[in-house]
Order: sequence, then C-alpha cells, then structure tokens
Amino acid sequence: MKKILIFSLAYYPRFTSGAEAAIREITDRIEDIEFHMITLRFGREDVVYEKVSNVHVHRVGFGSLYVNKVLFPLLAALKGISLHKKHKFDALWAMMTYMLLPVALMRVFGTRVPHVLTLQDGDPYDKVFERWFIRPVVPLLNLGFRTAKVIQVISTFLGTWPKKREYTGPVELIYNGANPKDLHPEDVTKEIKVLHEKWNKKEGDIWLVNTARLVYQKAFDDVIRALPDLPENVKFLIVGSGEDREMLEDLAKELGVDERVMFTGQIDRSEVTLYRRASDIFVMPSRSEGLGNAGLSAMASRLPMIATREGGLAEYVVDGETGWVVKKDSPEDIARAIQDVLNNPEKVEKITESARKMVLEKYDWDKVAEQMRERVFAKVLD
Repeated sequence: MKKILIFSLAYYPRFTSGAEAAIREITDRIEDIEFHMITLRFGREDVVYEKVSNVHVHRVGFGSLYVNKVLFPLLAALKGISLHKKHKFDALWAMMTYMLLPVALMRVFGTRVPHVLTLQDGDPYDKVFERWFIRPVVPLLNLGFRTAKVIQVISTFLGTWPKKREYTGPVELIYNGANPKDLHPEDVTKEIKVLHEKWNKKEGDIWLVNTARLVYQKAFDDVIRALPDLPENVKFLIVGSGEDREMLEDLAKELGVDERVMFTGQIDRSEVTLYRRASDIFVMPSRSEGLGNAGLSAMASRLPMIATREGGLAEYVVDGETGWVVKKDSPEDIARAIQDVLNNPEKVEKITESARKMVLEKYDWDKVAEQMRERVFAKVLD
C-alpha cells in the first residue's frame, strides 16, 4: 500500500476548520493509501500518537503554545525524517502554505520525497508572504513551491499564487465540498427546538448566522454594525471562537446591540450544521477567503446567503442567482441585503434552491476525493 505523510498545523479532535475538515473528508474516502500526519501538540493533554479515522496522527511540540508554533517547522521536519526511515513514504502532502516549511527543511536535511501542496489559505497574499516575521523563511517557502510535483488549489483566486512563487508545474483546481450533514440533512426538529430554547429564540425572531473563526478577515464587526439599521427582532448568532471575540463583544455593547448578539464559543464541527439549520440567514461579508467552506454548507442547507465576492467567494456567490452580494466593509449594504431577504420570500425560495442545486453538482466530497486521487496523488504515487 502506498503511504503519504501529511503536514498540518492542527487536526482533530482539538481544532477543526476548513483545511482540517478537507483532510478528513478526503482521507476517509481513500482506502488504498495509508495516511500519516505530523501536527502540533497543543498541550500535554494531547496524546503523542493516535489514529483518527483513516489517519495515523503524530504530534510534536512542548511548552507554551507560542514556542510550539515557532519550533513546529523544525520539530515536524525532524519527526518526518524519523518516520520516513521507518515507513518509507511515497509522498508528502503540505496542507496550506506554511506547511511547506517542514517539507523544505526535510529536503535541505537530505530527505527528498516528492510532495504536493494544497492551497486553502484564507489570508490575503500579502499577509501570507510579506509580514516581517515571515520574510526570513520566504526562501524556504519558495523552495517548497518550486519543487512541488503538483499544487492543488481550492479556488481560481488561490490558483494565481503558484506562478508568483516561480512554480512552473501543474496546478489542479479542485474545490472543497460542503458539510455532508448539510448536503444530506437528517431530521433534527427536536434538536433545533432545544437550541432555540437554549438561546431564547422568540416567535418572530430572525437569526443571522456565521460559522467561522472570529478573525478580522471574516468581518463579523460589519454584521454587528449593521444591526442598528435593522428591526430589533433581527439577531446575530456567532458560531465559533477566535482572537476577535473580546473586540466584537465590546463593539456590540458600544452600539447598544449586545442583547442581540450571541456568542456560542467553540462548537464541534458535527454540531455546526444544527446551528445553521436553526438560523434564518447566513451572512458572510468576508474581507478575504480562500473559498469559504461555511458558505457552501449554508447554501446546501438552503439558507439565503449574503456575502462579498472576495477571494474564493467569487467562485459561487452570484448576485440574484445563488445569493446576495454585498460590498466589502459596508454594514449599510449588509443591512440592505437582509431587508431584501426579509421582504421577498418568493425570491428567497428561488435563489436558495438554485444555490443548493449548484452545491450538489459541484461541491460533493465524494467527487472531491476521487479528483484528489486521480489528479493529484496519482502524479506522485504512480
């Protein structure tokens, strides 16, 4: 059986976002490859080794989280060399740009295994490559780009990056999929009722929702700024955790809408679909997106989608066809779009059905896994 070693900064069960979900959805569907992974040990409670579904997970790191992250590329490279001596991997797989660092270090240290790169980065290009503390390692990143056998990107937007890093090999555009629980929903009427009771959703309340990291590029602040221009029964359910939570809480108090903004904190991915289905409108006015997995899942759940067309969102958010497009950094535009959704139920039904059909046709994980096997892994394994 062929063997692939994955590099990912985080993985189940502790942290999950679009990249981690993609790894799991893909590896769960490919049974003829043995997958190993090196990821960060965030705390002493994290076991050094365990098998998570179809992936053998090896964790490296110690001490403070900051020190862990700084040392991770070196520790991961050394662990990769050690594991390669034992398992003789046929390929390496870097999940997102910075995971090229341990791959490139392995190469520098004399262990040369063909590798693939998946670009799922949600940050803008400049932020990924031009921050002062990243510049010293850019030569390693460039080495990782130039020597990749194949690069897979999840959006046309990300497909422009490899050429900028002097990569001349094949680039495969393979989208992520929507959450399977949104594509093939179960009857969760009772669970939704419990959720409404927990968060005190009254009759007539309208819940806006976004299920993403609480970081600047997701623009949660713009949705909060839109609330004063909307009826008081319109509330905002923020599902997730992140560094911006305190700032967002302070902003809601400053604008006098803190009773209309609900923070769930970190929610297990298996439960996120329930929060979407308990809500009424998905609002995703991102300042930057690699693709926007959460938006695809919202469309699969037939939620009206209000979003910008920044980055990968332009792949599937089309105004009047699959969603409502708003300008970046425009709370006024967000409020206008929400009012349009509330005032035009027939339009909502037409657009949400069109959006769900599009997701079913193009963003199914079964198809994604098949494409990864045939168009990406085959280039380094066959």
